Amino acid sequence: MKTDDLVALLATQAPPVDRHAPARRFALAWIAGFGAALLLMVLLLGVRPDIADAVRVPTFWFRLGYAATIAAAALWVTARLARPGVRVGGAWAVLAAPVAVGWLAMGWVLAHAAPEAQLPLILGHTWRVCPVLIATLAMPALIAMLWAVRGMAPVRPRLAGAAVGLLAGATGTVAYCLHCPEMAPPFWSTWYLLGMLIPAAIGAAVGPRALRW
Repeated sequence: MKTDDLVALLATQAPPVDRHAPARRFALAWIAGFGAALLLMVLLLGVRPDIADAVRVPTFWFRLGYAATIAAAALWVTARLARPGVRVGGAWAVLAAPVAVGWLAMGWVLAHAAPEAQLPLILGHTWRVCPVLIATLAMPALIAMLWAVRGMAPVRPRLAGAAVGLLAGATGTVAYCLHCPEMAPPFWSTWYLLGMLIPAAIGAAVGPRALRW
């Protein structure tokens, strides 16, 4: 049998590739991670008691949208880094956009606040624990998304690990928004972002080993 004939025979016997398998893998991992983050938030912290009143305040949704937009952009970056030969391109700008909007909101609020009120607006009442709590809630999503990305053969594991960690951090932040009483943009544009960067750093550190294939 000629080589070309053998290749053609093997090709006809190969099972069709499921193009939707990566999307299902990512969806399963994210849903599991977000569900676990919500469960941890409820068990360890609890939903804020005035949630019914908080949802009527526009800042609550602005803050939630900040975290959710970073999560969506980080998911896009992660999905591109998980596939060999795919360029991230403009996804970096999309990821930076909500961070920049948060900083602009912080600058606007601080510019219109009295000098003696500026530091309290940044620190709030929970700045010492906020980043640590976000990072804690992010751990299930970090583990789940590392599993999802590992099965897709990333060629830049450290960068992919950092993107996974940022996605996990933003996912944990979305859950944390249901507990956190801090509503001022100077607070959450600072400490929420730091909380997201902690699992991003962890992801970058473990990426070369956890995403090895």
